[in-house]
Amino acid sequence: MNRSIDYAKKNIRRTPYQAIAASMVMFMTFFALLTFSILALGFQSALQFFESKPQVIAFFKEGTTQRDVSALENALKQEPTVSNVKYVSKEDALAIYHEKNKDDPALLELVTPDILPSSLEISAKNPEDLSALAQILKKEPAIDDVIVPEDVVQTLASVTRVIRVVGISTVGFLLIFAALVILMVTGFKIRLKRNEIEIMRLIGASPSFIRTPFILEGVFYGVTGALVAWVFSYTLIWYFTPFMQGFIKEIGFLPIDPILMLILLGISLVISIFVGMLGSYGAVRRYLKI
Repeated sequence: MNRSIDYAKKNIRRTPYQAIAASMVMFMTFFALLTFSILALGFQSALQFFESKPQVIAFFKEGTTQRDVSALENALKQEPTVSNVKYVSKEDALAIYHEKNKDDPALLELVTPDILPSSLEISAKNPEDLSALAQILKKEPAIDDVIVPEDVVQTLASVTRVIRVVGISTVGFLLIFAALVILMVTGFKIRLKRNEIEIMRLIGASPSFIRTPFILEGVFYGVTGALVAWVFSYTLIWYFTPFMQGFIKEIGFLPIDPILMLILLGISLVISIFVGMLGSYGAVRRYLKI
C-alpha cells in the first residue's frame, strides 16, 4: 500500500494542473452540498420555531368576564387539533409590550393595561388546521378579532421544500459531473502512462498494484475538495454569524453547532471518497481493461 501511495503522489505531482482542476470541481460540488444542507437546516429550524409559537391569537371584547374566558379556553383544550392554549391578560399584554419596546421609552409612556385587550394564544398541531380554528373563534360572541399568521408558516414550509428539491437536484448533478471529471482526468493520465503500465505488466506487476494508485488519486481529489469546501463554508458562517444573529436570534440556529458541522464534514468525506473511487475506478475499467 505504501508503494501505491508513493506512486499516486508522484502522479499528482507530475500533472498538477489536472489535479487542481479535479479538486476544484470537487470543491464546487461539496460547497454546493454544504450550502444547501445548511440552508435547509436553517429554514427547518425557522419552521419549527414558528410552528411552536402561537399560531392563532383571539382578542376578547371589552367587558368579557373571566367565566367566559375560562369556558372558551377549556373548550379549545378539548379540540383534537389544538396543541396549546394560553390566556394573556391585560397586564401580561402590557408586560410583553414593554419588553418588545424597551429601547423606545416614548412608546411606553402612553400605554396602559386598560387600552390593551386580553387574548388567547392558540397553537395548532398542524398548520393546515389554522383556518378552521380561526373560523370557530370568529363565531364566538366574546371574541372581537382573530389574527392568523398562517402565511408565515406556509411560506417557510414551501421555501424549505424548494430548497430541498433544488439542493438535491443541483448536488446530484454536480456529483455526477465531478465523477465524470475524475474519470476523464484519470483516463488522461492512464493514456500518458500506457508504456510505463505495459512495462509493469511485463515484469509481473499485479492488476491491483496497477489500479490502486489511480483509485487513490481519485480519493485524494474528492477528499481535498470536500475538506476545502468545509473549511471555506465554516469560515463564511463564522464571519457572517454576528450580522445574521441580529435578524434571526430568536430562532436559535446561530451560532451553528460545531457538532453539526463535524457531522456535515463526516458526510461530505464519505461521499467524496465514494465519488472519487467511482470516477477513478470507472477510468481504470475503461482504459486499463484489468
